[in-house]
Amino acid sequence: GEAATALEELATLTEQAQRVAEEMAQAMGQEQEALAERYDRLQEKLFQQDAYNLDYRIERILSGLGFVDSEFEKTVDQLSGGQKNRLALAKLLLAEPDLMILDEPSNHLDVDATQWLEKFLAASTATILLVSHDRFLIDQVSHKTIELHQGTIEIYKGNYSAYMRQKDERNAVLRRTYEKQQDEIARLEEFVRRHIGSQKTTQAEDRRKKLQRMELVNPPREIIAPAMGFPKPERSGDIVIRAEHVSKAYDFPLFQDLTFDILRGQKWGILGPNGTGKSTLMKILNGEVEADEGEIHIGAKVKSAYFDQHLTCVDSDKEHSEAIRPDHKEFVERERRDVLARFGITKEMVFKKVSQLSGGERNRTALAWLSTRDANLLYLDEPTNHLDLWARDSLEKTLNDYEGTVVIVSHDRYFLDQVCDMLLVVEPKRFRVIDGNYSTYQTLIDSGLAQEARVGKESKTTTAAVDDVPAESKAKRAKGANSKPRRKRKFPYRKVAELESEIATIENRIEAIYSAMGLEATLRDGDLIKNLNAELESLQNSLEPLYEHLEEAIEMN
Repeated sequence: GEAATALEELATLTEQAQRVAEEMAQAMGQEQEALAERYDRLQEKLFQQDAYNLDYRIERILSGLGFVDSEFEKTVDQLSGGQKNRLALAKLLLAEPDLMILDEPSNHLDVDATQWLEKFLAASTATILLVSHDRFLIDQVSHKTIELHQGTIEIYKGNYSAYMRQKDERNAVLRRTYEKQQDEIARLEEFVRRHIGSQKTTQAEDRRKKLQRMELVNPPREIIAPAMGFPKPERSGDIVIRAEHVSKAYDFPLFQDLTFDILRGQKWGILGPNGTGKSTLMKILNGEVEADEGEIHIGAKVKSAYFDQHLTCVDSDKEHSEAIRPDHKEFVERERRDVLARFGITKEMVFKKVSQLSGGERNRTALAWLSTRDANLLYLDEPTNHLDLWARDSLEKTLNDYEGTVVIVSHDRYFLDQVCDMLLVVEPKRFRVIDGNYSTYQTLIDSGLAQEARVGKESKTTTAAVDDVPAESKAKRAKGANSKPRRKRKFPYRKVAELESEIATIENRIEAIYSAMGLEATLRDGDLIKNLNAELESLQNSLEPLYEHLEEAIEMN
C-alpha cells in the first residue's frame, strides 16, 4: 500500500537484508562470515525499527483513521480529497518521528477515527505541536497550551480545560490588581487637583511625581467573541418531526428503517462514521432529498431553516447586508447591520461581498442569515466549521438559549456534548437513539450498554434503554448531562472545603504579590522583585495540581 512508502529507509534496509541473505547462501569461508556479520547488523536495525510488524502497523493505523479493507490497495489517484488527507496523516503516524507538527489533524475524520487518533497521540512518545479546534482532542493530548492573540502568546500548563481555568483565574487576579491601581491613581489625581496651589502644594507635587513614576498595570487581555443570539421563535406543535421506517441507498445502503420522533425544544445530534449518510438524512428531514422508503411527517406550525456546511444559504456575490435580507418580512438596513454586528461582522466588512471574507467570517454571516429566518426548527450541518473556539462557545450558548428545535450534524464532540440532549447514531444497517448528550453516549459505550440503546427493525422504541442501565449509571446521569464514568483516584482523599481553603489562601497571596509588584518601593528593589517572581511562579505551579485534586474530590467524595 501507499502508506509503506513513508518509510523509505526501512524499505531499503529490508532489501539490503534480503540481498545479503541471498549472497550469503552462495558464499564460502571468510566471505560468508563477513556477510553473516553484516546480515546480523541489518537484522538488528530492522528489529530496532519494528520492521517485522510493519504490515500490522500499517493496517492498524489505516483502520484507525477510517479506511476499510477494500481501500487499502487503492492508488492515491483513486482516493477522495478527504481520504488523501487521512492518508497523509497515516504516513506521518507510521513514520513515528521524534517531533510531530499537526495542523487540524481531526479534519476529515469521523468521531470514531478522531477518538482513535486521540488515544494514539496520547500514548505517543513523540513531542507533539498541535493546532486544533477540537477541544476534546486538546484535552486528551496536550500538556501545555499556547494562546496566540493579536501577535502575542501566553503559555499555560496543562490541557484545554486547565488553560481555561487558569486563564479565568489569572484574569480575575489581573483585573482586581488593575482596578485597585486605577482607584489609587484616581485618589492621587484628586489630591493633586484639590491641593495644587494651596498650602499643600508640596504634598501635591510629591503625589504628581509618584503618579509619573508609577508603572502601570495593564488590564487583562480579553478575547471578545461575537454575542450571536437567535430570536424567540413561534411555538410549534409538540411533535416537530416524525420519521417512520425511512431508508435510503445509492450504490449501497446508507440507512434502513429509521423510526423516531423529534419533540419541540429538543436538540438532536446525528452521529455516525463517514459515508453513513448523516447529511443525506438531514436533507431528507428537510425535504431536499426524497427517501427510498418510509415517510417524514412535519408537525403543526413548524417553520424550518437550513444551514449547510458549504454555506450556500448566503449569496457569495452579495454584500453582507443584502446576503442576510429575509424575503418574508421588511428588514431595514439598520436592523440587518445590528444582526451582523451580533455575529461579529462590523464596520467595513458589512460592505464587502461575502466571498471576500475568511471562512470563519462567511460562517458567521450564514449564522446571521439563519437568525433572520424566524424559524422554530434549525437544521445545522457542521455549523462549527471555520469557527474559532470563542465563536464556538458563543454558538453553544446561543443554541442552549434558543427555545426552538435543533437538528445537528457535527464532528465536534465537545459541541455536541454542550448542546444536544438527544443523539441519533447512524450505522450501516442499524441505528440507535440515545436519550442524552455525547458524554451519556460515551458512558454507555464504556460500560458496554450502548448496544441496549439500539433501535432496529424489530424494535418500536425510539429512546435508549434507560431502564436497563444499572442504578449507578442512572445516578451518574442524574447528576448532569456531562457526567463521566467513575475513575480511580489520582490523589489521596481530602475534604472539598479543605482544598478550597488552601486554594483560596494561595490565590490571595498571588493577588497580594501582583499588588506589591505595582508599588514604587518594590520597583526600586531588584532583589525583592526577583524573590516575588520566584514565589509567584512557585505558587502558580502549586495551584494546578490543587485544581485537579479539587475536581476529583468534588466528583468522587
